[in-house]
Amino acid sequence: MEERYIRNIPAVSPAEQEALSAAKVVVVGCGGLGGYLIEYLGRMGVGTITAVDGDVFEPSNLNRQILSEPALLGRSKAAAAKERLARINPFVTVHEVEAFLDGDNAAGLVAEQDLALDALDSVPARLLLADACAEAGVPLVHGAIRGWWVQAAVVPPGSGLLHRLYASKDAAGTVEDAPEDKASLPFTPAFCAAIQAAEAVKLLTGQPSSLEGRLLLSDLRRMDWDVLPL
Repeated sequence: MEERYIRNIPAVSPAEQEALSAAKVVVVGCGGLGGYLIEYLGRMGVGTITAVDGDVFEPSNLNRQILSEPALLGRSKAAAAKERLARINPFVTVHEVEAFLDGDNAAGLVAEQDLALDALDSVPARLLLADACAEAGVPLVHGAIRGWWVQAAVVPPGSGLLHRLYASKDAAGTVEDAPEDKASLPFTPAFCAAIQAAEAVKLLTGQPSSLEGRLLLSDLRRMDWDVLPL
């Protein structure tokens, strides 16, 4: 085992660490959530990460997106993810896809993956990803943020969980109802991504997920927590 992973043991076993090294995941979105997801999973030792995003950095990203910095404004987020992981952990293979998720590429992006992670910022794109995962039989770890609010869930393939969650425009109980409009604070995506990464590690090492078929909602301003069955 590489010495860089020694502090993962015994929280994960040596066999589980080997399983992580063999795992393949796709992170769709390389902004606030996605940047932290790639950081956490790369440092954890997930062997192959596909980073998907057609966007470039702009100044409004600098308050919260760990991959962003002034020198990278106008540069591809997916390419920045690959470059950062190459510096942090050369044992991880990163495939960058400089494209937005759409109906033409969704199936190919999730095919042959062990897990998909939702770091998107639109409901239609989330549902498209969920449908592609259902078709491919790939579990999906969902996350979303707004201001002080966080939500996360693990979506078993074919469960229709995200479709139920976003069944209407008003989608009561989702962070899209939070009052802060489009606010994104620096710590909120980091917190949500940590929850998503923890659930991803459980799934990739054969442990039961605490959020499978359930929705975690958290208001970090008040430190209120709810876990709701879906």
